[in-house]
Amino acid sequence: MSAGRRHAGFSLLEVLLAITLLAVLLAGAMGGIRAATRAMHSGEQNIERTNRLRVAQEFIRRELSRSLPLAFGQEHGSGANFVFQGENDFLRFVAPMPGHLSRGGPYVQTLELARGRNGLQLVFTHNMLNGFDLDKLKPDDGTPVLLLDGIRRGRFEYRKFDDRNELEDWKADWENPSNLPVMVRIELEMTPESGLVWPTMEIPLVLDTSGGVRMFQQRSSQSGRGASPDANSGAGGATEKQ
Repeated sequence: MSAGRRHAGFSLLEVLLAITLLAVLLAGAMGGIRAATRAMHSGEQNIERTNRLRVAQEFIRRELSRSLPLAFGQEHGSGANFVFQGENDFLRFVAPMPGHLSRGGPYVQTLELARGRNGLQLVFTHNMLNGFDLDKLKPDDGTPVLLLDGIRRGRFEYRKFDDRNELEDWKADWENPSNLPVMVRIELEMTPESGLVWPTMEIPLVLDTSGGVRMFQQRSSQSGRGASPDANSGAGGATEKQ
């Protein structure tokens, strides 16, 4: 009976070995939990960055495509109206803002590639056209909104129709601020740390006063020349029948 009681329990070495194995298992489980948590947070951050890029592109496309031929300033000397200003890192135009972001009416909107901590930043600014004064505009006027950061380099380019109603090549500067361009292209190269890729945007403007009116006049004149013989013959036939 006494010998059986001595062999019924665990020795100290066995208890220590079991505790050690349990600690190893718990450490492995905790490491797996930490790795899963980091992967989840990294995935959420990637999704957030991708959504931010998508929202920025949709917003820019919406605003630029709805540009209006409304003057927001005048050139000194010539008195020419400023309808659209475009440089390789800056553009300004007039367009309506979304209803939940505005007080109604057209707004003077700007897109700019500004220097930030982690490279360049795509910054958006808007001011109401009513009461806007280009000559008294200050750098801190408007409500700057950071659309995207982590940009290594970027540029804006512009396109228009030539005298033969054919599209010209892309240009880094918009030379005729009194008219709207036909298309605007935005190219951005993101930094590797951002983990993002910016697809090149080529945005057609819905309203083109210069090229659109010229094409309409040309087509009208061509259709008028082509329709005149038929119209005359028809009129002559009607006269003969009478």
